[in-house]
Amino acid sequence: MALTAQDLKIFQAQHPDHRLELVNGEIIVMSPCGYESDEIALEIGAQLRNWVRPRRCGRVTGSSAGFVLPNSDTRAPDVSFVRAERMPYTTEDYAQLVPDLIFEVRSKTDRLDSLRAKIRQFLELGTTVGALVDYQTQTIEVCRRNAEPITLHNGDRFTVPELLPGWEMEVSSIWAPEFN
Repeated sequence: MALTAQDLKIFQAQHPDHRLELVNGEIIVMSPCGYESDEIALEIGAQLRNWVRPRRCGRVTGSSAGFVLPNSDTRAPDVSFVRAERMPYTTEDYAQLVPDLIFEVRSKTDRLDSLRAKIRQFLELGTTVGALVDYQTQTIEVCRRNAEPITLHNGDRFTVPELLPGWEMEVSSIWAPEFN
C-alpha cells in the first residue's frame, strides 16, 4: 500500500527529529547531511533571502520545508524559492505546490545521479530552475526545463532573470570559508 502525505505528517509527528521525504509512496529517512554542505546551503539561502525579502517577491526556505508535489510525493530541497503571487500566505503544513527555484547541495553521502533525478523530477512537475551545488568540484550545475544543464565555476555568477531579475550570486561566495 502506497503511503500519502497525510501518513508522512503522522510519521513526522511521531519522529520529529528525523528529516523525511515521501517518494513513490515510500517514506525516505534523510540522514544529517554533514557540516560543510549545510553551511553552503545556509549561505545560498541567506543570500537569496536577503535579496528576496526586502523586495517582497517571494519566500525562501531551507531543507525542513516540505512540498506536496502534484504526483503526491512530498520532497524537501535544500533551498527553495516560491514567488509571492503563488504563495501570498505561509502555512504551517507542507506547501501544496512546486517551488519555482530549488537548490540541492551535495553532501558526502549523496550520489550525483540521485540528486540529478530529484532536480529532474521537480523540473518535470513545474519548477523553473534547479541547481545542483557540488562543493567537491566547486561548481553549480544549473538545470532548466527543456534545456541542457549549464555548469558554473568560481568566477561565474548564478542568475535567474526569469524569476529574480537583478539578483545574482557569485559562485565563489557560497563555499565554506577557511580561517587560517
